[in-house]
Amino acid sequence: MDYLVANGYPSAAQKFAVEANIQPKPDVQSIQERVEIRNAIHTGDIQSAIEKLNELNPQILDSNPALHFSLLRLQLVELIRASTSTPNGDITPALDFATSHLAPRAPTNPQFLEDLERTLSLLIFPSDNLAPSLAALLDPELRKSIANRVNEAILQSQGARREARLRNLVKLRSWAEQKAREAKKDLPEKLDIGLEQDRNTNNNNSQSESQNGSTDDAIMHEQGEVDPMIS
Repeated sequence: MDYLVANGYPSAAQKFAVEANIQPKPDVQSIQERVEIRNAIHTGDIQSAIEKLNELNPQILDSNPALHFSLLRLQLVELIRASTSTPNGDITPALDFATSHLAPRAPTNPQFLEDLERTLSLLIFPSDNLAPSLAALLDPELRKSIANRVNEAILQSQGARREARLRNLVKLRSWAEQKAREAKKDLPEKLDIGLEQDRNTNNNNSQSESQNGSTDDAIMHEQGEVDPMIS
């Protein structure tokens, strides 16, 4: 349940709560709002994401200047992406946006100024011949990274865990195994934690259920829910 709520699966969380008789039931509306914001960022619609985030809780961005700047810079990246996608694209919207929304914030933090200068460099160099630090700005991973930060900020503002306990346990197990191997402990080459059988069972069940059109994945796809761990 914790994982489903934290990572934005409203329909699956609601179904699980009913079947497991968990009280209180998850706030499906709240989860769906986070999903919509995350999906807007994933698709590059940053303006919509900012508007939805401010409707949800304007204090989130007001109290987190770094996150606000990151979203605005990502919006600038999307404007530059659009203007440079055609040979004679108009870069005026990108320059106007940088001047009105980012330039006033840049002097307040040296990192902001550096990030703005690097982002504007995308207007100078051809997109097919960028240095790695510039190419990373156009990589979809930047959208995902900022979407995860926004999701965590929303959860924190709501007094919820920023990360699901399941994910923390996976990280803890990985860390413990790494430390044990560094200490030359006698460990098998591959540690089996009992998930392989469950995975095979789930795969078989999914194939069977898909023939009947009743998989949970189908529900998630209809809701536009994407797992940030695998997307």
